[in-house]
Amino acid sequence: MTEKEKMLSGTLYNPANKELTREREVARKLCRQFNQSTETEKKLRVKILKELFQTENSSIWIEPSFKCDYGYNIKFGHKVFLNFDCVILDTCEVSLGDNVMIGPGVHIYTAQHPINPIERATWQETAAPVSIRDNVWLGGNTTICPGINIGEGSVIGAASVVTKDIPPGVVAAGNPCRVIRKVDEK
Repeated sequence: MTEKEKMLSGTLYNPANKELTREREVARKLCRQFNQSTETEKKLRVKILKELFQTENSSIWIEPSFKCDYGYNIKFGHKVFLNFDCVILDTCEVSLGDNVMIGPGVHIYTAQHPINPIERATWQETAAPVSIRDNVWLGGNTTICPGINIGEGSVIGAASVVTKDIPPGVVAAGNPCRVIRKVDEK
């Protein structure tokens, strides 16, 4: 099994592997080009994002600056908006549904390091996918931890740290993030 196959399967892998290092360099170059583009270069931005994410989906709107590890592990629904300064560490799949709104400074992580210090000293890591369903809004400066699923129609309050799955149709917030109420409750 290659290091990339290990990474995508969620088993321990070496992120310093040459193939993975090269792929991160490509993603960083594309992110840098995107982040240095101007607000009037919309066609250039769309072209860069299509290459970065390896998609033909043009209904993605991202405000610079944006950073990710690989890009190709991020799957977008239609009409997805990422505000300024978002970071997605996509060592595993990150799925963003339709009509997802992501506030400024949101970080989404799939990479995980071993808890055991002896294992961690090997500099190997694992990854767990993140799924954000349709019609979700993530408030600014929210952190989504590896392996999290956020249910359809939910709202995550600003500055939350999401460490457990969030069911559909709720407002959740805090550190750690917890359900406050249903979306349709006052």
